[in-house]
Amino acid sequence: MNVRLTQREEFAILTLDRPEALNALSFAVLEQISQAFDEVAKSPARALIVTGAGEKAFCAGADIKELRGRDMMATKRGAEFGQAVFAKLDKLPIPSVAAINGYAFGGGLELAMACTFRVATPNAKMGLPEIKLGLIPGYGGTQRLPRLVGEARALEMIMTGRTVGAEEAERIGLVNKVVEGDAVEGAIAFARTFTCYSLPVLGFARDAVRRALDLPIHEGLKIEADLSTLAFRTADAEEGMAAFAEKRKAEFKDA
Repeated sequence: MNVRLTQREEFAILTLDRPEALNALSFAVLEQISQAFDEVAKSPARALIVTGAGEKAFCAGADIKELRGRDMMATKRGAEFGQAVFAKLDKLPIPSVAAINGYAFGGGLELAMACTFRVATPNAKMGLPEIKLGLIPGYGGTQRLPRLVGEARALEMIMTGRTVGAEEAERIGLVNKVVEGDAVEGAIAFARTFTCYSLPVLGFARDAVRRALDLPIHEGLKIEADLSTLAFRTADAEEGMAAFAEKRKAEFKDA
């Protein structure tokens, strides 16, 4: 298996384990990732950490050898499969954090961008270099990158294929935080800032913000009103407000 799924305390950790190939995404690896996401959805984990084995790469992108010589329909099915696998991150009942430790290129960066959050070590390098192969991103890069960094920066990165380092990635909003030391430890520390809260309410927040990107503001405000009302109806909301009034720490039960 080229994908390992482990559990550490309240975190599920998915590791791409092809360090000899810089953790490249073959179609077999994508299938294993898809199966791992299904397992995570059924697990008691409160957050998912996604990372790559070794010190060189999070994921260097698609396995180019598999992409050559395919007919048009096979190529389209391949792109749709990769998109569907990464879309599962949006559907997980828990947030996800990409722990970028080294290269995250092409499909690797697309995987990271599909996560809820991204942290990166100082040596991380990120980019969508498909244009240099006469291609464009096919696993969601043209859609997720502008949502993170804006249209102009996304067009520049995609049309030049240039690489950005960790510091620039943080500055433009591609990653949430640059972390020193081990990427997974940094991702876990970052995740602990929100896993202490109610999972259902965190889900409402994620859903409301995601919908804001696709709807006119008057439609988004209606959804916010609906979801905030649902949040108020949870036992965790009652506990949170009671804890505030009683000047104590809330004990959320995900209910």
